[in-house]
Amino acid sequence: MRETMSATILTIDLDRVVQNYNYFKTEVQREATKKAERSAAGHAWYSSGEPAEVAAVLKADGYGLGAEQIGKALANAGCGTFFVAHGFEGVALRSALPDAVIYVFHGAMAGEEALFKEHGLIPVVNSEAQLKHYAEFAAQQDYNVLALHVDTGMNRLGLKRDEFQKLCAAPEILEGLDVRLILSHLACADVENDPKNQLQLAEFDELMQARPSQLKSVPLSLANSAGVLLGPSYHYDLSRVGIGLYGGNPFSDRGNPFSPVVKLETEILKITRLEAGETVSYGSTWQAERPSVIATIGVGYADGFIRAGGLNGVVVVGGKKAPIVGRVTMDLMMVDVTDLVPDGVSEGDMVELLGDKVTVEHLADRAGTIGYEILTALGSRYQRRYIGG
Repeated sequence: MRETMSATILTIDLDRVVQNYNYFKTEVQREATKKAERSAAGHAWYSSGEPAEVAAVLKADGYGLGAEQIGKALANAGCGTFFVAHGFEGVALRSALPDAVIYVFHGAMAGEEALFKEHGLIPVVNSEAQLKHYAEFAAQQDYNVLALHVDTGMNRLGLKRDEFQKLCAAPEILEGLDVRLILSHLACADVENDPKNQLQLAEFDELMQARPSQLKSVPLSLANSAGVLLGPSYHYDLSRVGIGLYGGNPFSDRGNPFSPVVKLETEILKITRLEAGETVSYGSTWQAERPSVIATIGVGYADGFIRAGGLNGVVVVGGKKAPIVGRVTMDLMMVDVTDLVPDGVSEGDMVELLGDKVTVEHLADRAGTIGYEILTALGSRYQRRYIGG
């Protein structure tokens, strides 16, 4: 990570990341007995009573917050399995986590296979063609570990029902391959009562009951962050948690049980006093209805603060919320601190843009987006500070 001289500080609390990880572990442990009851009810293929392993998703550089630092903190807390999207992400993570199990969601692209062998990465195979290609490589290079992705309704990646059934009917296709995991991905887990969740669960159950004998002992994985909280039916052998680790709310229709991980703060660059009727920023979209005091701060959309986040957005100054006014620009935004002036607001004072009082979900709601985009958009111009871990 390059050194950055900046008045804007992005603090990532690794202790809270671990706290959120432990929340997931507690959830799957608490539900393990229910899981055993489900197994006893007739799902003989289903794990009996053991809590699911909780794996961490560190793709997109740990959702923009630093895969290496977060990975090390989680490894110290007992996490042994990690997922990334691309092979190059896995190579980078391997240097930080020499003993971890690292899966790559996109699989091994043509020409990348040797890197997977060199760095001990496990490709997730997502199609018939990818499986055929990787089998050829495995036979030549003596590196045969992989995971299988089965599509149960996301229609994004993974073997479709007929493709998986073809594999079940001709299990010799897997000859010489070491399948470490079979996974699928929930499309609507963020809405607790969406009927798609039950449909995908039933589809995964049915396909897994029909899997060939050499896959019977392979661990299964369906749940993401929201999936874990849907209950034990979704836990299987391994859960892949992402947004909840970073303090984001995996649900769109219920409260957030996770602790905020990031704090973004910067200095006030200038205090400007306006007369009633004067306007602020490009397009003059905001006009003072009274004599007003405006604080200009040095964060804009080039820093990853989404421009639409200024619409009805707020920041925290001296422990109190103040509205963002006018358009967020490339490097700057303006805040109405008129009501805070009696308490004293000065150039050089710190302003909190994200934290406990203005959460990732709050900003995402104002910007008309999701917490994932807010986190992964956080730019490289901040001075990053890691605490805890």
